Amino acid sequence: MQTALNHMTVPNLGYIPFLELAAKLGCVGVEVRNDISRPLFDNLDPAEAGQIASDKGLRLVGLSQVYPFNDWNPEREDAVKSLIATAKASGAETISLIPRNDGTALGNGERQANLRVALKGVLPLLQDAELTALVEPLGFQRSSLRSKIELVEMIASVGGEDHFKIVHDTFHHTLADGGPIFPEMTGIVHISAVVDPKLGVSQLEDEHRVLVDEHDRLGNVEQIASLLAAGYDGPVSYECFSPETHALDDPYSKIKRSFDFISSRLQALAA
Repeated sequence: MQTALNHMTVPNLGYIPFLELAAKLGCVGVEVRNDISRPLFDNLDPAEAGQIASDKGLRLVGLSQVYPFNDWNPEREDAVKSLIATAKASGAETISLIPRNDGTALGNGERQANLRVALKGVLPLLQDAELTALVEPLGFQRSSLRSKIELVEMIASVGGEDHFKIVHDTFHHTLADGGPIFPEMTGIVHISAVVDPKLGVSQLEDEHRVLVDEHDRLGNVEQIASLLAAGYDGPVSYECFSPETHALDDPYSKIKRSFDFISSRLQALAA
């Protein structure tokens, strides 16, 4: 299992301390974000930020995000162009595209049309930049893109297999009632747990996403094992949104313990 760390898990850390934590954890790379309560790269020049990561033995596996990418218009196109430029300057391997998640544009036919228009708009920008975009289905009932099947079919319909990959998020996969996985189309795996036994699946929100341990209700270990067994060999990245996780005094020890727990369970399943 190649591990990575998403800045959302430790948003209170500055960019360089975040990199140092990921390196200490033995991660292959990090995902940086433009939607946390600090400037992207802490306002470092993107090229310098990328070099610092590289010097610490880390890849910039992802640069987030454009939202809502499937409401395609000139403003969204400019946002994608800007994120691509930052990715190229910093050496980031991918950009992230997040679908509308506000309860609108959910209708059958409408949501597919909006997705197709957006993918067709983004594709030539990715081709020109020789870059990959990660598209993340969100499992919430209010999301305009819940289905991996729908996404994979639409990527194929626009001929975008070389430049679009999907995010397999264990939380959102559960909220979307599971379904098939697409290891060959998966660009990254996001992990987080829900441990509160009182919550129904329909009640789950980002704020409930904590570190994986033996109380996990989402089947993270089983989902990761299925992907690895099916040939997925990319990063498995921690993305926790819970204020409880954000407030950890010693994130290294807690995250390491969780990664070790997952690894031991994967080994047990493989035995």
